[in-house]
Amino acid sequence: MKDVRPTSGRVISALFSILGNKVEGCEFLDLFAGTGRVGLEALKRGAKRAVFVESVKNRADDIRKISGVNSLILSLEVRRAVSWLVKRGMKFDIIFSDPPYNSGWCEVLASLQNLDALFNDDSLFIVEHSIRENFILENNPYNLEIISSREYGETCLTFLRRN
Repeated sequence: MKDVRPTSGRVISALFSILGNKVEGCEFLDLFAGTGRVGLEALKRGAKRAVFVESVKNRADDIRKISGVNSLILSLEVRRAVSWLVKRGMKFDIIFSDPPYNSGWCEVLASLQNLDALFNDDSLFIVEHSIRENFILENNPYNLEIISSREYGETCLTFLRRN
């Protein structure tokens, strides 16, 4: 099991400052949730519901203990979780993904099968990654476009939207 690398307070603060009032009343999906810190912050800032996807069972259990009633915790691998959510017709206003750095997930995320079925018309997809990883949109069947990219030390937040 890899060590969890929680999103820093500085990055969380910047993220939610950028998102502003978009969080209030939104459906929030936290992929690779780790400690659940980002999804929990979304709930604290008025998200209607947060869904946490964390494949490591004991981490998912820890999130479950502290997350409250407006949340759903899936202890599944991300691909399986996306399929599970799609089958239930769930849609999200904000999808946040923080995969393990330098793991190849940045290349996979934009073309993850059925990911687009989780988007509302105006969904925002945010990927946290290392500044050493390029977020490339080569295999992008969902017509996603990068609308912004912000660096915070070793961390980069890339914001995408369907074109």
